[in-house]
Amino acid sequence: MPYYDGFVIPVPTAARDKFIAHARTIDAIFIEHGATRVVECWGDDVAHGKVTDFYGAVDAREDETIAFSWIEWPDRETRDKGMAATMAADNPDPRADPARNPMPFDGARMIFGGFDAMVVKGDHTALPYVQGFMVPVPTAKRDIYAKMAAEAWDMFAGYGAQAVLEAWGDDVPHGKVTDFYRGVKATEEESVVFSYMIWPSRDACQEASRKMQEAEMPTDFEIPFDGMRMVWGGFEPVVVLEAKAGD
Repeated sequence: MPYYDGFVIPVPTAARDKFIAHARTIDAIFIEHGATRVVECWGDDVAHGKVTDFYGAVDAREDETIAFSWIEWPDRETRDKGMAATMAADNPDPRADPARNPMPFDGARMIFGGFDAMVVKGDHTALPYVQGFMVPVPTAKRDIYAKMAAEAWDMFAGYGAQAVLEAWGDDVPHGKVTDFYRGVKATEEESVVFSYMIWPSRDACQEASRKMQEAEMPTDFEIPFDGMRMVWGGFEPVVVLEAKAGD
């Protein structure tokens, strides 16, 4: 199964173009070091929640928009080598030099981590619209969650979803300011799932959400996590870089 690095980033709304330009520059380095694809998504339909939300996860300010991004790798070994080479302090590549290519956002509030793919369904080729998620799941219930997510795919596909990824927290650091755990108020007994679902459009995503809210759930259906702390939102892909065949 592939391996993913997931990111949630608070970006000044006025710096959208700078964010895209910076991403195109730095993301190319990951591709050169073995990544198969890098995707950067811009917040489009991200609501404020009562308990948790993407804004709180990165301490976003009123003039900031949430970016939801990921790097796809063929496996953890390739990821570890690629990340080490890209982020090395002595990397001579000027594109990786923060002085020459400064980040147009507060990196101290960016949250990130490595995730092991558990469920990969559907066609991930096209990315017209993305629904992103962060989910706190009891570590002891990993297999139960994976089984539920895999079985739920037919339902989501029936509502029009094109693809889904469910990836389990594998190398997720605790941060000084923000991190994935704080983002979902995870307990010590919980891990974090990084997930996305691909839809043909924002309208299709919203219509599916409406129908699902109106549908009656089976009385014996058990959700193996605290849904009140799940974080989600709709995003517009703005950068998609892919490795060329043979790379």
